[in-house]
Amino acid sequence: MNIRANILLRAYLAFGLILLFALAVVVQLCRVQMVQGKKWRAMADSLSTKYVNVEAARGNILAVDGSLLATSVPEYELHMDMLAAAIDDSKKGDAFFNEKVDSLALCLSKFFQDRSARDYERMLRSARSDSARYVLLNKAKVSYRQLKQIRQFPIIRMGKYKGGLIVVEKNKRMHPFQSMALRTIGYKMTDTKDKKPINVGLEGAYADYIEGENGKRLMHRIAGGIWMPVNDEDEVAAKDGADIMSTIDVNLQDVAQKVLKKQLDSTQADFGTVVLMEVATGEVRAIANYTRTTKGTYEERMNYAIAQSAEPGSTFKLASYMSLIDDHKIDTSSMVDAQHGRFEVTNPRNGKVVLHIRDAEDPGSMLSAKRAFEESSNVAAARFVYNAYHDNPQKFIDKLYSYRLNEKDSLQIPGEGKPRIKTTRSVDWNKLQSLWQIAYGYESKLTPLQMLTFYNSVANNGKMIAPVFVREIRRMGNTVERFHARVINPKVCSDATLAKVRGMLEGVVLEGTGKLVIKNKLYSVAGKTGTAQIANGAAGYGAKNEHQASFCGYFPADHPKYSMIVVIHNPRVGSHLAAWVAGPVFRKIADRVYANDMDINHKQPERLVGNTEMPKVKNGNYGAVKQVYNKLGIKPLYASTNAQATGVDTSGGLVFDESKYKAGTVPSVSGMSLSDALYVLGNAGYKVSSQGSGVVVGQSVAAGTAAKKGTRISIQLQ
Repeated sequence: MNIRANILLRAYLAFGLILLFALAVVVQLCRVQMVQGKKWRAMADSLSTKYVNVEAARGNILAVDGSLLATSVPEYELHMDMLAAAIDDSKKGDAFFNEKVDSLALCLSKFFQDRSARDYERMLRSARSDSARYVLLNKAKVSYRQLKQIRQFPIIRMGKYKGGLIVVEKNKRMHPFQSMALRTIGYKMTDTKDKKPINVGLEGAYADYIEGENGKRLMHRIAGGIWMPVNDEDEVAAKDGADIMSTIDVNLQDVAQKVLKKQLDSTQADFGTVVLMEVATGEVRAIANYTRTTKGTYEERMNYAIAQSAEPGSTFKLASYMSLIDDHKIDTSSMVDAQHGRFEVTNPRNGKVVLHIRDAEDPGSMLSAKRAFEESSNVAAARFVYNAYHDNPQKFIDKLYSYRLNEKDSLQIPGEGKPRIKTTRSVDWNKLQSLWQIAYGYESKLTPLQMLTFYNSVANNGKMIAPVFVREIRRMGNTVERFHARVINPKVCSDATLAKVRGMLEGVVLEGTGKLVIKNKLYSVAGKTGTAQIANGAAGYGAKNEHQASFCGYFPADHPKYSMIVVIHNPRVGSHLAAWVAGPVFRKIADRVYANDMDINHKQPERLVGNTEMPKVKNGNYGAVKQVYNKLGIKPLYASTNAQATGVDTSGGLVFDESKYKAGTVPSVSGMSLSDALYVLGNAGYKVSSQGSGVVVGQSVAAGTAAKKGTRISIQLQ
C-alpha cells in the first residue's frame, strides 16, 4: 500500500469515528428528548421551583376573662431585590439608585442601630453590583408597626414592585404575662436527644387545635442557590389555629405566684407549688410552681402540682379517718392513747423495734378521734387504723381504692404523675410496717393535684371531679367545643361520714394545728396540715433532716367555693412545720380571693348593714364611695352630688356627708387616700407634694384658707 492510500485510509477511519460519535450524540439527544423528556423536565422544574410550607399562626390561649396568656404575633424578615424596576440596570436606574442609596442606608442605620450608615451603603452597593435578587437587609425581624415605618424609606417607598422590598412573614409566640403559669400554659422546646420539637402544657395537649393548617408558597431558585418567593402572596393561605379558653384567672394567678415566691425566698426551700380550684366546677383558677436555681433565685421549670408524685404526709389522714368512720370502725368521739406522741412498733417474734412513730409535738395521752385529727397525731392515726384493720389490711386498702386515690385524674394537660398506694400483694409490702405508715401518709405517693382533688370532693358534697384547665375551644370567636368536669366518683362516702370529716377539717383550723396561722374572723376555713419527712433512698426516713410541708383545704367552710393546696419542699430557714411554712401561703391567697370575690361576701350579710360593725369609708370621690356601697348592697341615707364625700357611721345606717369648699380656698383632704387628695387639690388648681403612706392626717395649708392657684401644698399621710 502506497503512502497516498495509507493516508486516505486513516482519514476515512477518523471521519467514520467522528460520524459514529455524532450519530451517538444525536441518538442520545433523541432519547433524552423523546423517551426521558418528561422525567428530566420534572426534575428541572423541581430544582428551580418548589412549594414550601407557610406556618399557620398558632391559636391564642386565653384566661377565663379573655386576657391573652399566649398568642402568635407576626414578625417580618426583610429582603431586597436589587434589580427591581426602579433600580434596574438602565442608566436612569443607576442614577436613581446612586441618588437615594445613601439616604436609605442612613434610615436603616438609625432604625436598626447595629451598624453605621456607611456600612449599610457599602452593603447595598455591593449587592447591586452582584445583581443580588434576595439580599437580607438585617437579621432582626420587625413588627407590623415597624414594617409600615420601613415602607416609607427611600427607594423602598416606590412600592413592592419598583422599590424591591421582599417581605417574608414569620410567627413568633408571645406570652404577654411573661412567666405567669408558664409550665401550665406551655411552650415549644427542642428535645436535647433527637432535636425534635416538644410542646409543653396546654400548647402540647391541644396542639392539633392550636397549630392550625399550614399554607403553601411557591419559591424559585436564583443565582447562588438562594430561594425567593415567586409572588408576594401565598399560593395556599394558611388556616390559623383555634383559640383555647383556659380556666386561669390572671389576677388570682398573679397573687398565687407572688405569695408563693415570697415564702420560698424566706424559707429557701427547694421548690413549691400552689393550686387554687373552684369547688363546684373543678376549674383551676391558679397554679404556680417554682424551682430554686443554683443562683438561689426561683423560676418556673417544672409543674410539680401535676407531675411530682410524693408521700403526702398528714394531709393523707383525711382518707384514713374517712375510711374508719365510713366502715363504722370508729366515731369522732372514739378514744385512743396517743402516748404523748411516741410509739414503737415491735416484731412479735423477737421483740425488736421495727418502726418508730413520732409526732411533731406532744398531743397528750387519751385523745378523741376528732382531737387526734386536729392535733395531727401520727401515733393516734396509726393506732386507729391498725386496731381496725390489722386482721384484714387489704380491706383498708380497698377502701382507699374506692376513693380512686390509686388512679390518675386523666388531666387535660400531659405529664400527670402516677399515684401509688401499696396493696398487701405488692412486692414491697411490709407486714410489720406498711399498714401503720400508710395510715399517716407514708409508703404512698400522690401528686399535689390528686390530693387536692380528694379534698375538693369533701367540699363538693362527696362528688369527686377531675380538675379542668380548659373551658372551651373557639374558632373565629365561636365556641366549637365546651368542656365540663368529669365525674371520677359520684359519692366518696356517706353523707353522715361526710358531715363528720368536714367537722374535723374545720376543727383543724379552729382548734388544731392551723389555729394560730390560718384561723380568721372574716371567713371560715377547713383543711389539714401535713409535715412529711423526706426519705433518703435505702437509708429511709430521718437519714437527712428534710421535710415537705403542705396544707390542703377549702373555704369558706360553711359554703365552699374554692379549694387549695400548698406544698413547699425542704424549707431550710425557720420552722419546717406545715402550719408555719405552707399555712401562711394558704391564708394570704385565701384572703385576697375572699376580698375580691363578692359572691362569697354576699353570703354573709350579717357583716354588712344592720350589724354594729359598719364598713369604714375613707373620705374621697363620691362616685367611688357610691360604687362600693352598691357592691355591698348598702343604701345610703343621704347622697350628695358633690365630687367629695365623707362616710359617716350612724346607728341608722351609712350617711354621705357632703363636703363643700369655696372656689379660691383650699379644700379639706383630711382622711382621704393619696389618689383622692391629689384629685381634689389638683382640680382646685394647687400643686401637691406628699410624705408617708395611708390616709391624709395633715396638710400644710389649712382648709378654707384663701390661696392662689399654683400654690404648693404639702400633705402628710399615715
